[in-house]
Amino acid sequence: MLKLGVNIDHVATLREARYRGQSASEPCPVEAAIICEAAGAHGITAHLREDRRHIQDADVRALRRRIGTRLNLEMAIAPEIVRFALKLKPDIVCLVPEKREEVTTEGGLEVARQLASVKRICTRMRRAKIEVSLFINPDAQQVDAAAEAGAQFIELHTGQFAEHHGNARNRRRELNRLISAAKHAHSLGLRVNAGHGLNYENLSTLHAVPHLEELNIGHSIISRSIETGLTKAVKEMLRLMKGYRGG
Repeated sequence: MLKLGVNIDHVATLREARYRGQSASEPCPVEAAIICEAAGAHGITAHLREDRRHIQDADVRALRRRIGTRLNLEMAIAPEIVRFALKLKPDIVCLVPEKREEVTTEGGLEVARQLASVKRICTRMRRAKIEVSLFINPDAQQVDAAAEAGAQFIELHTGQFAEHHGNARNRRRELNRLISAAKHAHSLGLRVNAGHGLNYENLSTLHAVPHLEELNIGHSIISRSIETGLTKAVKEMLRLMKGYRGG
């Protein structure tokens, strides 16, 4: 069965746009995670970035305490975040690249270029009984490096596939890259997840990729929830306004 991990980063993005640095928490990413679990999500993903632009330390600690499914902590290979993860002990960490100027994670981790560093982190995490996934582009060299580093999982970066989904020729090219990478990873004993840019329009095409265990999807689900839940939210607010008598 293909599992769904819901990334709740952009619930925190909305909160931080209004309440950054304040104690108020609306919307609350932890409550959103619990709703996702109740709806059937198999896991929750949160990216604790070095600049803390959305998810905060307290969010991740609360997620660790309160959710009942798997917690997937996306993180850079920065020493501070590594220490945090080792103390928190999420079920799994996914090592990703980070650039301060990017809006969201763009491109996969260059494992082959920094193999020694990634291998050390994989060793430390596995000793702490934390599973490790590496977010990589669908490239054979990166798959080989992920296996050499000692990761149990890879998460295939589907951003290019999603970007080119409207062009049949480019879509097929990117889909073939994902298929090849998944097959290669499976042959090396790596377990395969995928994510980035997946949505309600392109997801069915991804079914052609073999050996997938979990998809991590965030922005599209959070966006859809605003559209599908607005009716209830507006009606609830109108109900609360009915008691106004003026003055």
